[in-house]
Amino acid sequence: MSETVHPLLQEKSPSLNGEKLADILINQENILIIQDLDGVCMGLVKDPLNRTIDPNYVKAAKAFDNHFYVLSNGEHIGKRGVNPIIDRAFGDAEFVKDNGLYLPGLGAGGVQWQDRFGKVSHPGVTQQELDFLAEVPQCIQQQLQDFLNQPSMPPFSTNIETLIEASILDNMASPTANLNTLYEQLKAYPKLYASLQKRMQQLMENLLSLAHQQGLTNSFFVHYAPNLGRDENGKEILKPVQANDSGTTDFQFMIRGAIKEAGVLDILNRYYYQRTGNYPLGKSFNVRNAPHNYSDLLALVHQNFDPNLMPIMVGVGDTVNSSVIENNGSLEARRGGNDRAFLQLIQDSHPHNIVVYIDSSGGEVQNRKPVRLETTAGGEAKIIEGPTDPRDTEDPLTLNVIFPGGHTEYTAFFQNLAAHRGYSPI
Repeated sequence: MSETVHPLLQEKSPSLNGEKLADILINQENILIIQDLDGVCMGLVKDPLNRTIDPNYVKAAKAFDNHFYVLSNGEHIGKRGVNPIIDRAFGDAEFVKDNGLYLPGLGAGGVQWQDRFGKVSHPGVTQQELDFLAEVPQCIQQQLQDFLNQPSMPPFSTNIETLIEASILDNMASPTANLNTLYEQLKAYPKLYASLQKRMQQLMENLLSLAHQQGLTNSFFVHYAPNLGRDENGKEILKPVQANDSGTTDFQFMIRGAIKEAGVLDILNRYYYQRTGNYPLGKSFNVRNAPHNYSDLLALVHQNFDPNLMPIMVGVGDTVNSSVIENNGSLEARRGGNDRAFLQLIQDSHPHNIVVYIDSSGGEVQNRKPVRLETTAGGEAKIIEGPTDPRDTEDPLTLNVIFPGGHTEYTAFFQNLAAHRGYSPI
């Protein structure tokens, strides 16, 4: 692959130029799209059970077979997985499976692999770890019941048990407390909601301690979404509730190693095997045996993957933020978002790679900063403020292309690409 930088990357970023992005994805054979799910190809909703996906988008993904993979903290399987959403979209699970319409790639932050026929595995994960995770939803349920049944609670417009049901994501590999529905009930009481956040944070810490007692010291970690990056100990920083911003809503108890940036290497390793017959990182490589340090992950890319065979990687996400605060008289930028690190790794892996941002602020979930546009004198739209703090002028992540219209604009764009790549409706 040539080192030549595509004209799209010579534009001032971020750009609204979908046409140049389309030119790359239609005319370049050696491409690798790595894409998040919620907020990117599906609208964000308070209750994950209410998610929907456009079946035409799903069929279009098949046109990029072996060049398209998902990378999500959500899961493929289970009641709240993406596969049941796809089944409902088509109304026929057997049709979906027979036609290979499931979205291939990594779920649960990178520990749940799936091919497009729905065959799922958990590379590097032990049965003891899965057994421990199976008990976590009950722990979340008990904590929510104790909190919501306090005498000091305001009256709720929805039955408490219904609220709890909507707030527990009983995922197989990443059980989660999702507070979006509860935020709607408590947003008029920000101190009470902040107390609930702290309660969930403490529960996750207690679960880590319990795992340690059972000999699973290095098995798990806690992922907060959205977050404010990591502290000096590598732990993610809770994003507090603010005016019209729910802050951290997802408290995910995850398998250690399940970080999206490590998932990029797993996907890239499999992609090279498809093209060369060799795994640059070995056949047994997975996120469990990958380094956790960003610089070590990037070094693996540069040391093991032939740059002459490197595809144009396109990372697509919707969760990137930064917040500038005053710290001892100086301004300090805290950068977070659960897509940030994997997009950064794609950007840093090769100068021809592309980062695409989907503005998902128009969904039901109120924790995304909207992209601001203005119309020029010539009638063209122009980005005047992105999703990060405008005072954060040294953010190392460059968003090359932004889709301000959210998942509907992006999925329409994606379907158009598939048509140009010779896709025929099933």
